[in-house]
Formats: sequence, C-alpha cells, structure tokens
Amino acid sequence: MKNIETLIEDGGSISLGALDEIECVAAASDSHNSLAMLVRREGETLTALLKRLDKAVGRHYADGDVVDEVNNPSD
Repeated sequence: MKNIETLIEDGGSISLGALDEIECVAAASDSHNSLAMLVRREGETLTALLKRLDKAVGRHYADGDVVDEVNNPSD
C-alpha cells in the first residue's frame, strides 16, 4: 500500500469507521483536502477496502481526482 504510506509520510492521514448512517467509510486526506472517501461494499473485507483506498490515493496523486462515494455515491 505504497500510496497510503506516502500519504502518511507526507503528514496525511487515513481513517476507518462509521459515518452518520454509513456503517463503514475509509477516508484519506492530506493537510488541506480530502483525497478519497470510500464506502465499504457488502461482503468487502477491510483488506480489500484498504487496497481500494490505496488505489484512490494513487489516482489522486496521478490525476488530482478525488473519489467520493459518500457525497457522490454514483462515482
């Protein structure tokens, strides 16, 4: 999970847990912005969720894209 490692080394953070009525969200942010917010899928393991988060962080680093499944569930 090299992208998450890089994020944390650069002072960013990740979090996992419930958010309002959503049972489990994985989020990544740097010191200024949210980079990704993913909703755990039915039957998805935490390892798989973290791998998706790592890919989403990598996508942000490559293209500046923000993946937001919490506020934009169709993305």
